[in-house]
Amino acid sequence: MKRITRWILALVVTAALVVAIAFAIRPTPVPVEAQRVISARLIQSIDEEGETRIRERYVVSSPLTGRVRRITLDPGDPVLADQTTLAVLEPTSPELLDPRALAEAEARVLAGEAAVRRAEASVSRESAAYDLAEKELGRIAGARAQGGSSQQELDAAESAERTAAQARRGAVFTVEIARYELEMARSALLYARGEPDGQREGMSLRSPIDGAVLRVLQESSAVIDPGTPLLEIGDPRDLELVIDVLSVDAVKVHPGDRVIVDHWGGHSPLDATVRVVEPSAFTKVSALGIEEQRVNIIADLDTPPAERDTLGDQFHVEARIVIWEAEDVLQIPTSAVFRSGDGQAVYLIEDGRAVLRHIQVGRRGGRFTQIVDSLVEDELVILHPSDKLRPGVRIEISQRLED
Repeated sequence: MKRITRWILALVVTAALVVAIAFAIRPTPVPVEAQRVISARLIQSIDEEGETRIRERYVVSSPLTGRVRRITLDPGDPVLADQTTLAVLEPTSPELLDPRALAEAEARVLAGEAAVRRAEASVSRESAAYDLAEKELGRIAGARAQGGSSQQELDAAESAERTAAQARRGAVFTVEIARYELEMARSALLYARGEPDGQREGMSLRSPIDGAVLRVLQESSAVIDPGTPLLEIGDPRDLELVIDVLSVDAVKVHPGDRVIVDHWGGHSPLDATVRVVEPSAFTKVSALGIEEQRVNIIADLDTPPAERDTLGDQFHVEARIVIWEAEDVLQIPTSAVFRSGDGQAVYLIEDGRAVLRHIQVGRRGGRFTQIVDSLVEDELVILHPSDKLRPGVRIEISQRLED
């Protein structure tokens, strides 16, 4: 009986040792991060840095030879059209008697009159183009409401109407500037002839537009020649974006594409729309010393000025040019996808173990990648798969990221 008892005890000890050894040599679960397959909105964009730019800026120059009084305006000071005095010129005596100066003043008047006529013709042309674009937009919008046109045609019509409106606005601004320069040329001619128009104490240069002083180019009093730049003025509320992208990316961008402006300093992103993809590229050296062919993308800010009043000229921004977007797209984090053979694959988690699954991917949108097939919503994928993972390896989820 004692012999049987000892035999049973030895058997129990042996079994306990086998179990202990089995647990000792059992592979440790691999800790991983995981996230579920989701169906949500996906945006594919070209992300680049850019800067703001005042759309219409104007450099006020001297229309004649003379002495300019000290300019007291500072950058940021507001100016009103035909009211704010920007600078005062005192013609020198030789200017009044110089036949060549008189001939030059007369020529500037004739050139100013021609510039006004040319600008007015441009306004008529751009207004006609805008009217046509507006009618075309109305026609396509009506057809779209009845299912007679595509969303792409409507987007193209909206872009054309927006571009035509900006072109007409620019033409109107050009007329205003041309008329202002003509008046300055006529005033300069009066002084050159010795016929002051009631302002013998000095010729006042008034602002041609409503806006603000951007730069003072000639602050101190000095004798200057005709055409000497004095100030640069513009409307800081009327901003556009200049975004330079690689030429291989520029071919994917079209007028009318949406732009999301991030990290500009405000609490929420700004909205903008691509107006022009410049047709000529330029060479730029990257931070790594590599020459790149880049193209400027010009976009109009759609967010009202009141919501971006602290944004100024030549401010740095980060822009995302949206080239594709869709709702209810099956997607996973891009960090879960890796190359396997000639295709792409992910590791899923099923019953606590890693399962290899080959997949077909679609578009990539920043952190997420579209899944065309082989996965379904709510399946759990492993992020940043390491070389420790193999099919069937036990998994321990160390962190499950929020969807």
